[in-house]
Parts: sequence; C-alpha cells; structure tokens
Amino acid sequence: MGWPVLSRSEGRGSGDAEKCNNRAVQSSPRLCRPEIYAPNMPWGLRRYQQTRQLHFVTFTCYHRKPFLADPRMCDQFEQTLETVRRWYGFWITGYVVMPEHLHLLVSEPERKNLALALQMLKQMVSRNRVGWPVLSRSEGRVPFWQARYYDFNVWSEAKRVEKLRYIHRNPVTRKLVERPEDWPWSSFRHYLTGEEGIVEIESHWTANKRETLGVHPTVQLRDQNPPFASR
Repeated sequence: MGWPVLSRSEGRGSGDAEKCNNRAVQSSPRLCRPEIYAPNMPWGLRRYQQTRQLHFVTFTCYHRKPFLADPRMCDQFEQTLETVRRWYGFWITGYVVMPEHLHLLVSEPERKNLALALQMLKQMVSRNRVGWPVLSRSEGRVPFWQARYYDFNVWSEAKRVEKLRYIHRNPVTRKLVERPEDWPWSSFRHYLTGEEGIVEIESHWTANKRETLGVHPTVQLRDQNPPFASR
C-alpha cells in the first residue's frame, strides 16, 4: 500500500527526531540506545486491531494555560488515563504529561472508537480537576482543554520509535529536567528499567512478563458496557 507524500507541516516526521546529536539527547545518552525501544517485540505484545496502527495524539490546555503544572493534576491525569484505558480496551505505548499539553501513543480501542475514548478522558479530567471550583461555563468556569486534538497515524516501526523519542525528550527539550528519567509523568522510566507505574505501558518489558507467566494478551474490561461521553 502506498503512503501519501506529506509535508513536514502535514505530519511528516522530522529527521531531527532520528538523530542523537542535539542538546537534549546528548544530555541523556540512554536515548541513543535502540534497545530501550526494542524493535523486535516478543510474542506477548498486544496487536493493534485491524489497522495495526498506533495513534500519536496531542491534547492542549485551554489557551495553552499551564493547568497541568500542579503535580496533583498530573497524578490525577495518570489515574484517569488508566481507568479509561481499561474501560475501552486500548493499549498505551508511551505518554508524557507537560504543564500545558500532553502526548499519547495509543492503539485503537477494542470497544467503541478512539475519538469517544479520548473524549471521555478529557471530560473526566476536566470535571475532576484538583483545586478548581465546580462551576458551569455560564457561571464563569474556564474550559480545561482546547477544543479538539491532534491525531497522527503511526504506520511503521521507525515512526513508532521516532514518536517515542519525541515524547520522552519533551521535558528535556523544554528544560524542565536534565534527563528524561527525571520527569515523573512519562513512560520513559518504564522503558529504561521496566518500572511499573499507574499507567500500564505496552512495551517489551510488559510482553516479556506475559511470556514468563504464560499469559496471552486479552482485553479484560471492568465494565461490560463502558460509559459514553456526553455530547
């Protein structure tokens, strides 16, 4: 199948994401080790539905306000992300929560569609925001999220690694930390050490664990019918 020729502004990956010579990567040589992202996945890895494609998704806070700068909000987002992941049955390959935006690398859900799952995620985070008064918009409540989101289909292994590197380098590029592993709200520590956090990451560590236990990947939803996001 042929792929369209896209400009960089239309979503073509920058060659810089494949290089290890910029300042952010030099400060963390671990990012140059290809084995962190394990191109040859074990059999225990879950497959990504009919398309076998991942989605690189970006949310932005309303007017790029740093609503996620509060560590409590970052923790709450991780907990909500894992809840929604279980409800809708999608796999998370990588993520990072930044002060005013976030990036996800996820599969398509087994139940419903990705747009509905992401809408539910945004609504749950917005409604349960920490330290904010519960007000309707007519009463002066400021929206938490910018409308809509960016979605890029990841169609190859090289593109998957490129997007993971971009996600994990984000806090370093923004000079929030010196090394990717110093940022608590991302999947990098899991890729580096196999550390298990709140959010289950679909990685070679997870796949190897399944192989050891003799467990084949299956979808196990907490609820027979996941909740619907309001329109």
